[in-house]
Amino acid sequence: MSMTSSATALQSEEKDTPLKIQTLQELYEQRAGGQEMPHRHQDTEILWIRNGKGSLEIDLKKYNMGSNTLYCISPGQLHQLEPGEQAEGYLISFPEYLVNSSGDEMELVYRFNLFHLLTTSPGISMQPELADEMDEIVRRLYKETHHGNVLSREIIRRYTSIFLIYIARQLDGAMQLSLQSRNVKLVRSFIELLEKNYMNWKLVKNYAGELSVTANYLNEVVKKISGFSAGYHIRRRVVLEAKRRAVYSNDSMKQIAHWLGFEDTAHFSKFFKAVYGKNFSDFKKENYSPIS
Repeated sequence: MSMTSSATALQSEEKDTPLKIQTLQELYEQRAGGQEMPHRHQDTEILWIRNGKGSLEIDLKKYNMGSNTLYCISPGQLHQLEPGEQAEGYLISFPEYLVNSSGDEMELVYRFNLFHLLTTSPGISMQPELADEMDEIVRRLYKETHHGNVLSREIIRRYTSIFLIYIARQLDGAMQLSLQSRNVKLVRSFIELLEKNYMNWKLVKNYAGELSVTANYLNEVVKKISGFSAGYHIRRRVVLEAKRRAVYSNDSMKQIAHWLGFEDTAHFSKFFKAVYGKNFSDFKKENYSPIS
């Protein structure tokens, strides 16, 4: 089936960001041999390489992509995609209303767990029989977003759910373990708060107070679901942003420390080394690659 549009989008009278789909061949042709620079989006993106090879860098980690492999890029993550010339597959950008809204609370919880598992386990190999059926769903989704017919929004929402269900089948064991917890919603709320407040809130008690639980309880629940405490996630999120700016900006350590809410540069330096295991200055020297 031929797909000639460079990008497709659902046009709605509402102000929602549209769903977007591109084939990897379209991405390759758009760049005309040029290299994509590291960048970030506010949408959740799923990259599915059906055949061929390529490379994907997410937050300074590089993955060599192989056939029938799926990756998930979370909002705000710095990433750089380089599909091979013969690569076949899709890049799907999911706006927030398709990720975080549902009339069914169980579906919402299930979907949150799915995206969480995808972002923590990049490079998931899809079963061939599931992949063939998923391909047909994506082709229909592509066509629907391109034409934008009456009721396209609802049809796209349903196709999106079916597509995600197929992925969930691939991760069935991990999904069921995650769903067994009654505290999934708490963890989800914590992660959302963390993304909004990591520059100002560095203590677990900041988040626990906002979520009306104790710091010990929040640490316990988050560790049970994710394998790491709330404090660990806070520290790693702050350091991740520091690493991003160290690699891709000309900012000094003092500027980055201030931007991340540290009043004292020495405190930031100790914090970075304690979490990452290496001095900030050494890290920047070894990895500095400003975006031109």
